Amino acid sequence: MLFDVSEHVAVITLNRPAKRNAMSGAMFRAFMDCLNSVRRDSDIRAAVINGAGGAFCAGVDLKERAAGDDGRNFDRTPAALINANPSDRWSTMTVEKPLIAAVDGYALGGGFEISLMCDIRICSPEAQFGLPEIARGFFPGGAGPQRLARAIPQSMAMELLLTGDRIDAHTALRCGLVSRVVPGEQLRNAALKIARRIAGHAPLAVRAAKQVTLAFPDQTLDQAMRLGGALRWPSC
Repeated sequence: MLFDVSEHVAVITLNRPAKRNAMSGAMFRAFMDCLNSVRRDSDIRAAVINGAGGAFCAGVDLKERAAGDDGRNFDRTPAALINANPSDRWSTMTVEKPLIAAVDGYALGGGFEISLMCDIRICSPEAQFGLPEIARGFFPGGAGPQRLARAIPQSMAMELLLTGDRIDAHTALRCGLVSRVVPGEQLRNAALKIARRIAGHAPLAVRAAKQVTLAFPDQTLDQAMRLGGALRWPSC
């Protein structure tokens, strides 16, 4: 995992190219550390997440997990999972600052879920998105179903989730999963350009705008307007 900060923008690079950046237990722990750094460092105003070697992330390292070498020793009983502290896991952690995913190549399983936790997604023409877990007899556990159904129309979300099929970059653009498709060699710079534009705005206003927008699906319009009114002027 690589982590760099410049001009108020953090860049998190999933760096295991020989495995298409499949996430090992050590990588997940490093990823958590990076996210916590983004949350806590007042100099960071936005973050870009990308992958090394022409892939975003092919998911979890299933061979490592099957061998029991991923260090996953937390309590997996239903009660423990329901009552877990959201900040203890990347998939449920709240990151108040904007996150931008720059997706090149595979974004599958946990990799797709990492992109879904981001506020803005852009990709290269070679990008492929999918949640193949259902074909292996289980379903995504990193908030994939929950976030995907909020990101794209329900019918398409259900088709992806229940078939395990992939979609390409242009389908992702058409359904609104990504906001733009740019050539692979320009992808990182395009993401950085967006992040730097965001970082140039008032940080409290940016965080408040993100909070209001993300809260809206769970609220009535009246509730959302009240929240927006409460946050708008203190953010200036």
